[in-house]
Amino acid sequence: MQDSITRQLSARIGGATLLGLLAASAPGIAWAGSLPVTDPARVGMSAERLGKIEQVFRSEVDAGRLAGVVMLVARNGMLAYSSTIGFQDKQAGKPMTEDAIFRIYSMTKPLASVGAMLLMEDGRLQLTDPVSRYLPEFASTPVSVGRTDPYGKITYTTVAAERQATVQDLLRHTAGLTYGETTENTAVKEGYAKAGVYQADGTEYELRDVTPEDQVRALAQAPLVHQPGTRWEYSLATDVLGRVVEKVSGMRLGEFLRQRLFEPLRMNDTGFSVPQQALARLAEPLPTGPAAGSATGSASGARNAMLDVSTPPRNDSGGAGGVSTAGDYLRFLQMLANGGELDGVRVLSPTTVRLMTSDHLGTRITPVVSPGELLLGTPGYTFGLGFAVREGDGIAGVPGSKGEFLWAGYGGTYFWVDPQERIAAVMMSQSMGPGRTYHRKLFKQMVYQAITDGPQAGQVAGR
Repeated sequence: MQDSITRQLSARIGGATLLGLLAASAPGIAWAGSLPVTDPARVGMSAERLGKIEQVFRSEVDAGRLAGVVMLVARNGMLAYSSTIGFQDKQAGKPMTEDAIFRIYSMTKPLASVGAMLLMEDGRLQLTDPVSRYLPEFASTPVSVGRTDPYGKITYTTVAAERQATVQDLLRHTAGLTYGETTENTAVKEGYAKAGVYQADGTEYELRDVTPEDQVRALAQAPLVHQPGTRWEYSLATDVLGRVVEKVSGMRLGEFLRQRLFEPLRMNDTGFSVPQQALARLAEPLPTGPAAGSATGSASGARNAMLDVSTPPRNDSGGAGGVSTAGDYLRFLQMLANGGELDGVRVLSPTTVRLMTSDHLGTRITPVVSPGELLLGTPGYTFGLGFAVREGDGIAGVPGSKGEFLWAGYGGTYFWVDPQERIAAVMMSQSMGPGRTYHRKLFKQMVYQAITDGPQAGQVAGR
């Protein structure tokens, strides 16, 4: 009954106002199955300043740069702001709703990474284990090396790997893997095309039609793009990590995550496909737009092609195949912000959360493009085990704090957790092209300008 009332209210009034009314009338109620609602002032945030978020994003929707968006901000474990703006499906004239389901693409990676850490906590794998211990196909994968001749032509040869990739390498993207959509190494790109994990003329990051066995076999036959443990390059590593989780657990990745993560946290709409009865809630991008289309390159007016998640895939892609709602994902983030626990359910130890959100690159591993520059167009971030991690309060050209961790999805989703400021925030849209980076930074800066008190060190569990 309360969910019905919430939907009716949210259709009529703004997000910050909605939270204020709900908090005043029934403190502590849950919003869309997410977190307890609070008056922003009670957690050191200004309702008036939070209202600016809706103003700036409504202008983005009105200008046709976004179809629609759902934004949630929690502080001290309480929901201080929510907003649903624009359209869930603009072509159909369907307004955005707080329970809309989104393709989260690379925001699947933190979920799969937590899955691996659960197995570590079970004593069933170690970070230093070679990947070949679980997937023997990767025992002797060679490395592709490019050489430029005097005329500027690049040729590729293969050399033996100096060491095998480890589970830690998969978690931190230092396994020598890459994406066919992004690499300039033609030998690797061709190997990935042969493996069926890259389609030059298909939908980008489409892995749903390859079986787990075929994916592992073919990827292991394609050369690595770097010596393992030497370079950070965003990659298919988390897909391979998902295969490791399956091998160790004896379950399909989606089933393992459902039992160990989604059900304990009541993430009821999170998985690797959308059930038929929930397809009406699936958010869609604008039909066409700038930088939209397939891996062959795209232009203004091209069709926005996204993954078809209406049927179960042949494999659960730990790197890009997930679907979720803003409310579900916020519960996942709050669990991490709490040091591995939510609503009395402990998922991870605080020590494991601290390990995942620490710097795992240091000075020994050089990024091809730094995590912050890839995600936000700014330096200042290193990488942990499934997340980008902020190195200090300064350097980065966006607000934030040392130790915050974050990531985003190709399809227009974004999150961060700031332990110092006790913030967990998520933005869900279905948006493609360069505007994604702009909207990530815009959301982040508008949240921080609404804070009216200072950080309280040590308030968040596990930090």
